[in-house]
Amino acid sequence: MLDTAIPTHVDITDKRLLRSFAYVNGKWRAASDGGSFNVNDPSNGAFLGEVAKLTAEDSSSAVDAAQDAFTDWALTLPQDRSAIIRRWFDLMIEHKEDLAKIMVLEQGKPISEARGEIEYAASFVEYYAEEAKRPNIEGVTSHLPDAEVELWLEPVGVVALITPWNFPAAMLTRKAAAALAAGCTIVSHPSHETPYSALALAELAERAGLPAGVFNVVTGQASTVVEPWTKDNRVRALSFTGSTEVGRLLYEQSAGTVKKLVMELGGHAPVIVFKGSDLDEAVAETIKAKFATSGQDCLGANRIYVERAIYDEFCQLFTEATQALTIGRGMDDPDIGPLMNEKAVAKQEEHVADAVSKGATVMTGGKRTEHGDLFYAPTVLKDVPDEALIMQEETFGPVAAITPFDSEDEVVRRANDTEYGLVAYVHSMDPRRIYRLTRALQYGMVAVNRTKVTGAPIPFGGTKQSGLGREGARRGMEEFMEIKYVCRDWA
Repeated sequence: MLDTAIPTHVDITDKRLLRSFAYVNGKWRAASDGGSFNVNDPSNGAFLGEVAKLTAEDSSSAVDAAQDAFTDWALTLPQDRSAIIRRWFDLMIEHKEDLAKIMVLEQGKPISEARGEIEYAASFVEYYAEEAKRPNIEGVTSHLPDAEVELWLEPVGVVALITPWNFPAAMLTRKAAAALAAGCTIVSHPSHETPYSALALAELAERAGLPAGVFNVVTGQASTVVEPWTKDNRVRALSFTGSTEVGRLLYEQSAGTVKKLVMELGGHAPVIVFKGSDLDEAVAETIKAKFATSGQDCLGANRIYVERAIYDEFCQLFTEATQALTIGRGMDDPDIGPLMNEKAVAKQEEHVADAVSKGATVMTGGKRTEHGDLFYAPTVLKDVPDEALIMQEETFGPVAAITPFDSEDEVVRRANDTEYGLVAYVHSMDPRRIYRLTRALQYGMVAVNRTKVTGAPIPFGGTKQSGLGREGARRGMEEFMEIKYVCRDWA
């Protein structure tokens, strides 16, 4: 039996939600070789439990199960699929508090953010429960005499889902609910750092009535678990959220089987603040854009460009707001929690040291805190040059880089000078400028005078090397479907 240790300060009401085994073909199973890996609390390094570390052969057996279940699930009436997915949503809402606490334990984010993520994750399940009823046949005016033309939307088949540690519930449901609604079956792999959230969702999916083999959660090391899927012809689509570097690797590995790919990759979001903006609002929204999830967010603000006329005032107000942020363990509901691992902290240190060596000034922070090894103080860097690493790479942590600009054309050029294109933030009260910026910025999403833009009804995704395809909305479901063209002659 794999060991699980629930900290005494955390009250999980439904202990069955804490699962240590993988979920394959409707059964909770250990690795065939008995392997396991440890999961630890990032806030203090405390041992949380062991989780099954499945082998490559185990991973392929999950595809066997998904393939065997596919035909029956695809032929299930849409309203019946919808009802099961809706029950999954209801159970997530019923167990919201337990799911949030599990997330805090393994991921470290503040409990209020974890509750918000569970609501966000559930919203995709609710949305796609409704969309499951609507993949209608589309009639097309025929271009041929005596012919009837139709377009059918059909499920692509078995799909592989690979999800990250920063949003361990929402990134799974955004993919899985869409795929299930389309009629696909799933093999999924959660990050080895945050497997418990995915396993808890599998427990609730089982209770909701998902048939065996339809939804499989395969735990272990990504290099072991995922590579067999990229080479398996039965896996017809792969959806990944994570770094651009890993996305490129999966792209290459999947080429031999010509899969459909949906990829939400790295971000390097610019925030552009013009004079004439509501400065207090711009500061408050940029704080949200930078420090949510302790900066560990692909939508996180990475480069903050401020028009020179208001630059010093913005820097002062932003620094004061940053200094007011609280730091602590997730269950205490601070503003800033721990980073996920030592590598993440080391990257903050590298980016800060590099920026300072190139002329930037540390306004606040710039070091680890006394709260624990993985806590890094929310940091503000002023006068950061474009050649600094932090202006070239995704920081994925609580370090804000601010730099001035002098003209609209200049800041658009600088903001677009990146391989990334996920989201950009603009603060301006000039409607003509807003129109020009939203057209000129080479990003899949543009937020104007606000930070929060995501949700189940919108197509989430980026341009350039920030990804392929879209998640959420009707388009998110269509990523897991193929168009079949039918031309009939009744003569």
